[in-house]
Amino acid sequence: MAIIDFLLPEFDHEMATTRKLLERVPAGKLGWKPHVKSMSLGQLASHLAGVPGWVAATVNEDSYDMKGDRAEPPEGTSPLDILATFDSNVAAARKAIALKTDAELMAPWTLKRNGRDMFTMPKVSLLRSFMLSHSIHHRGQLSVYLRLNDVPLPPVYGPTADERG
Repeated sequence: MAIIDFLLPEFDHEMATTRKLLERVPAGKLGWKPHVKSMSLGQLASHLAGVPGWVAATVNEDSYDMKGDRAEPPEGTSPLDILATFDSNVAAARKAIALKTDAELMAPWTLKRNGRDMFTMPKVSLLRSFMLSHSIHHRGQLSVYLRLNDVPLPPVYGPTADERG
């Protein structure tokens, strides 16, 4: 079985679930923060929408150098813009993954900071950790942000209290 044959169904499932949460982001609450050290709801949703945008560079390049830059995620201008960014990034990511062979996905990829190697792992492992797990982590944060703003949550890995009635 090819790597993409097990990776793409998981990717599709997780991205569809993420989209359900992003669809619930309230327009009037993009600047809301649960804590002064937290990202705003709009920044978090925008970051989550942007994560799949890393995929093409990950599978098409051998490394990335962060060069010490650590900018705050932009705050989306509207929930519709955030969804449009997410949809575009997911489509491009899926296409990039689907075009890769097992050998290409097993090739090493290195994260650097100012030219110094931070770590190296196979591209498929990077997709699972930096893309899928990273998305799932921030999706969990977004579900808490939504709950704290009394937004009903969609099912993620089963029914939520809002879906049970």
